[in-house]
Amino acid sequence: MLHVGSRNAQGLCKNLQELNVSDCPTLTDESMRYISESCPGVLYLNLSNTVITNRTMRLLPRYFYNLQNLSLAYCRKFTDKGLQYLNLGNGCHKLIYLDLSGCTQISVQGFRNIANSCSGIMHLTINDMPTLTDNCVKALVEKCRRISSVVFIGAPHISDSTFKALSACDIKKIRFEGNKRITDACFKLIDKSYPNIRHIYMVDCKGITDGSLKSLSPLKHLTVLNLANCVRIGDMGLKQFLDGPASTKIRELNLSNCTHLGDASIAKLSERCYNLNYLSLRNCEHLTDLGVEFIANIFSLVSVDLSGTDISNEGLMTLSRHRKLKELSVSECDKITDFGIQVFCKGSLTLEHLDVSYCPQLSDIIIKALAIYCINLTSLSVAGCPKITDSAMEMLSAKCHYLHVLDISGCILLTDQMLENLEMGCRQLRILKMQYCRLISKEAAIRMSSIVHHQEYSASDPPLWFGYDSEGKSLTEQQNTSLKDSELTTKESTYNSEEEAV
Repeated sequence: MLHVGSRNAQGLCKNLQELNVSDCPTLTDESMRYISESCPGVLYLNLSNTVITNRTMRLLPRYFYNLQNLSLAYCRKFTDKGLQYLNLGNGCHKLIYLDLSGCTQISVQGFRNIANSCSGIMHLTINDMPTLTDNCVKALVEKCRRISSVVFIGAPHISDSTFKALSACDIKKIRFEGNKRITDACFKLIDKSYPNIRHIYMVDCKGITDGSLKSLSPLKHLTVLNLANCVRIGDMGLKQFLDGPASTKIRELNLSNCTHLGDASIAKLSERCYNLNYLSLRNCEHLTDLGVEFIANIFSLVSVDLSGTDISNEGLMTLSRHRKLKELSVSECDKITDFGIQVFCKGSLTLEHLDVSYCPQLSDIIIKALAIYCINLTSLSVAGCPKITDSAMEMLSAKCHYLHVLDISGCILLTDQMLENLEMGCRQLRILKMQYCRLISKEAAIRMSSIVHHQEYSASDPPLWFGYDSEGKSLTEQQNTSLKDSELTTKESTYNSEEEAV
């Protein structure tokens, strides 16, 4: 072991540029003193989730004067005064990226101290921060006018006022999630306040409606738009967005769980978004095969998520004519069958990712189709498909040698033999999920865990939400049978009572 304070260590660390000591429980202010004296050339420093205090904060500007990237995420032992130290000596004036996620002890004054010390910050990440307010952001923006990207996930008290404050900067990327105080008002002047914005992630922001999409339509540089879980968005808003120049540049569009969307707006999507690569309409339950016809005409698409929609085999047959799709997700689509997947695979020879999870109606036929037509497959999820057997997986293992990720959770018929086949045929497998696989032994799972990088395993019965029991029988059918039996028993009991009365 090489100790930080030794002469050898000082020689080796002199040219060190990246240092990650995150989650290190033994890191102290004293050890940071040795590190700072030995490694003056560090550009990237990750101190996240450590117990460093103001003493370490005092060391940063004194020794790491070239520091550009600093993560203090979940470091809760330093105070506002520690942030004031960043202005000492040469200061951290070259700092470009700063992560303060989870540092709930920082007040408005602390953010003011950061602004005085690190006015060159361009990328700011502050997640899991229930204490973050509009005033905190305003204090920072007063002097940090070079900020170009902000990530605020889990900051529920941020409101439209933050957007107004950030308009003083040349914002190119914003990411908010789980916020109820942000409304359409923040987007009303976005084309004037944020003319160069490229990425917008506003996930699970319930205050956003169709009005926001209309306001976004004039943006000329927008390439990524993620409004997943913004449940008040509908066809009218999407149509208004597509009327503007933003639609022609958009490359990634995520409208998952926007349940008011339907086929009506998808027609225009195919007309305007000719550069679109990634599309997610997950759980847009009103989307049908008619909408899929329009999606199939977006020839730039490489990835589409239609999970939880109302599509059937007809929609899959239409998508098969696209021929350029590399990723398809149709999880929880109860109208598709083996035939639809089979036809799609036959026309999708470049397919790399397929998710058909929680489609219990599917069988070995789809696995065999993948093995025949989609040999470049790298990721497959058949979780919640209880009809899949070892024989089909043997064929997949023999043909799909590039498989990296496999989820077979709830495939109750699979046995240890399947793991042996995977070990022989899929040597690039890195992630294997096999929860609720009751016929796979613990011994075989342990042996497989030494081969893959990440594994999840359990031999318990599938939970109720999988929709079938440990033998693969549908719980709905069982419930209906139980109900009929109950009704029959009631009728017999009534008849016997009447007979006795006579």
